[in-house]
Amino acid sequence: MPLGNTIKTIATFGNTSYDFIAGGTGSGDVNEAYTISLEQGLTNAGFKVQDDLKQLYRTYINKEKIKHPKKSFFLEFMNPTPRPEELTLAPELFATMAAASDIALITIGKNAGEGADRKVANDFDLADVEKTLISQVSKAFHLAGKKVVLVLNVGGVVEVASWKNDVDTILLSWQPGMEAGNAVADIVSGKVNPSGKLATTFPVQYADVASAKTFPGKEFPEQATTGMMGMKVMPAEVTYEDGIYVGYRYYNTFNIQPAYEFGYGLSYTNFAFSNLKLSSPSFKRKITVTVDITNTGKTAGKEVAQLYLAAPSIKMDKPLEELKGFAKTNLLQPGQKQTVSFVLTPDALASFDTNSTSWIADAGKYTVKIGSSSIQIKHMATFQLPTALVVEKCNKVLAPQVIIDELKN
Repeated sequence: MPLGNTIKTIATFGNTSYDFIAGGTGSGDVNEAYTISLEQGLTNAGFKVQDDLKQLYRTYINKEKIKHPKKSFFLEFMNPTPRPEELTLAPELFATMAAASDIALITIGKNAGEGADRKVANDFDLADVEKTLISQVSKAFHLAGKKVVLVLNVGGVVEVASWKNDVDTILLSWQPGMEAGNAVADIVSGKVNPSGKLATTFPVQYADVASAKTFPGKEFPEQATTGMMGMKVMPAEVTYEDGIYVGYRYYNTFNIQPAYEFGYGLSYTNFAFSNLKLSSPSFKRKITVTVDITNTGKTAGKEVAQLYLAAPSIKMDKPLEELKGFAKTNLLQPGQKQTVSFVLTPDALASFDTNSTSWIADAGKYTVKIGSSSIQIKHMATFQLPTALVVEKCNKVLAPQVIIDELKN
């Protein structure tokens, strides 16, 4: 639930609470006129942020920025300024803040993008100092009977499985632009009911990613050249063997349990799915799918209905299911219902057949799955495709120069 009127004073931990990351590096960012910090956003929303904590972080961040004066765009691109290491706080401070505050809010920030590739250590996997911060804050505040909210201000997936149960709520803000702090404050205060869903899977560990076995491949230093702005250009090669099993298709098909699945997302209310209908039991030119969504909670909100399709695997390897459509409802009041519809065309049924360089829909039984995520499937229905369809014939171009041992189910 949102913080509500009972929460007045917030202990705000984490460097990024005071230095929010609006966008990524290089072309992953824009020249924002300003960036509202989370601390400022909370203040704007009427909350009191603990002053002592605020001064500690502001002093530390300012000192770190002095060590790294602002560089030109080109120098920053070639050698991005590292973000300050997470501030280490005195152990006794956590109990003091827990006694003097109504709730704790921790922000963890990670930045990457053009010119600053991601890494596993201290990036995908949080740094030890960040994990320690989460643990110490959570223990102190839970001991005082108070809750902990964690905000992830990140540009990509991070490991959460080892610490997610230490906190009460995780808000994934991504890198939300110049109004970042105000936007997050609107969510935690309840002014806005969140309705976003994950467009990627959060794995339990990096090794669970299908391409982890072959990425990042190999480099050829003997072929290095000097490129733009004097940067060293190192030829490299990586062979992706995951084939069609990218993202949720891999996790679901091979039963790899994620930390948070594709399509996952909560709000301050609940929804019920009912009355799934198909316009026909047999596919001809199209099929219309409808489903009713009802707000069964006590707060107005929006839900995202997701349609996944399981296709017969006769001549081609197929994943367990594939997303074929999604639709967000209007703002539904408690008890209000809305009917959402999807239209499946031949394109939605087809898979690419490498041997014939064609998009083909195999004849057989297709299963429509409707749910709130790729795992939370609420209802299913089936239809038949009487005869196979060649949806599109393609030209054979850009064929791999080596044999790729693609993953098969």
